[in-house]
Amino acid sequence: MRRGSWKIRIIIGLVIVGFAVIQRCNNREENPYTGRVQNINMTSEQEIAIGLQSAPDIAQQYGGLYPDERLQTLVDAVGNRLIQNSIARETPYKYEFHLLADNQTVNAFALPGGQVFITYALFSQLNESQLAGVLGHEIGHVIGRHSAERIAESNFWKNVTMGASVGADAGGIVGSIGQKTLLTNGRGDELESDDLGVLFMIQSGYDPEEMINVMEVLKASAGSNRVPEFQSTHPDPDNRIEKIKESIDKYEGQKG
Repeated sequence: MRRGSWKIRIIIGLVIVGFAVIQRCNNREENPYTGRVQNINMTSEQEIAIGLQSAPDIAQQYGGLYPDERLQTLVDAVGNRLIQNSIARETPYKYEFHLLADNQTVNAFALPGGQVFITYALFSQLNESQLAGVLGHEIGHVIGRHSAERIAESNFWKNVTMGASVGADAGGIVGSIGQKTLLTNGRGDELESDDLGVLFMIQSGYDPEEMINVMEVLKASAGSNRVPEFQSTHPDPDNRIEKIKESIDKYEGQKG
């Protein structure tokens, strides 16, 4: 009985893992804007719907929108300038830019489908070109479909971990591998968005060197709270600066 039960568990575990792998293979598609093949299990329309549905609650978590229409107009103008001068205008996404009232949390982020946010705490430390760098980076996340990819990858590792747990009591080991993989991929997303942000800045007439200054702002805001890169979803700011310099050289060279 014990041996038979053990065999059944192995079979069930393998079926779960096999299903997850097949599903992942079927979900692979090439991003037409970046050329990268990704694991995606939703349409752009679904991404847009998720972003629009989530935006009000997200804004409330940061104290709502900043109550100065003049500053919001500046954010909109910079964001729209980046879109109109880049490949972003050819995407199906509905870009909207939101200045959040939070004056303590230095942050900017994008939801699937084009909802882009920046806190006043970060905005207040930036000039217009640096603001363009931040918004360009977030537009890069949208075009890169990073949120959709992370959702699909998280589901994949969740199912693989379940299969490993059922079949061999190895869920903890596989889950740890999955977590490390997701963190590594998340850092890759940040570098891809930095690269796209540099390109969008150049195309829109902004000085891409200001992106380096944005990294210095982020580094200063983190202070002693910075965690080691391997434990973070974001690369170390110094590493990001090196990659940004490479992107600047690459795209400026293409202009020449």
